[in-house]
Amino acid sequence: MQKSDLTELEIELQDLKLRLARPGAGQAVYEPIIKHAPQQQPVPTSTDDSKAKASSHDDGTETFNSPMVGTFYRKPSPDDPPFVEIGKKVKTGDVLCIVEAMKVMNEIQSEFNGEIVEILVEDGESVEYSQPLFKFRRA
Repeated sequence: MQKSDLTELEIELQDLKLRLARPGAGQAVYEPIIKHAPQQQPVPTSTDDSKAKASSHDDGTETFNSPMVGTFYRKPSPDDPPFVEIGKKVKTGDVLCIVEAMKVMNEIQSEFNGEIVEILVEDGESVEYSQPLFKFRRA
């Protein structure tokens, strides 16, 4: 896990559930949930990444940017409600969305308290690293 910078890994197969985590992994941005065993992508763990996650605007809002390249999903599954809506207040650790990369569903969590002002990406749209996903106002 150290060679690939992974901090957590969870695998579920029928009635077997395996979860591995490195010590000090409490600041992970998202938790990989693996349904199949694809090749792994390194998970950013540096606290400097959080500086790139949010950028300020003159109107008092900030953007929350994608920590990775992948496909953006607003809902955990097609039949479920979205994780967040415009006007929703979020707390640190709340799941904002999922970004799928290499068939791994990565839950992207809020690193702050605030209110969602605008959702900048459509469900199912491809996103780039550091692309703005949400506009928010810190609480």
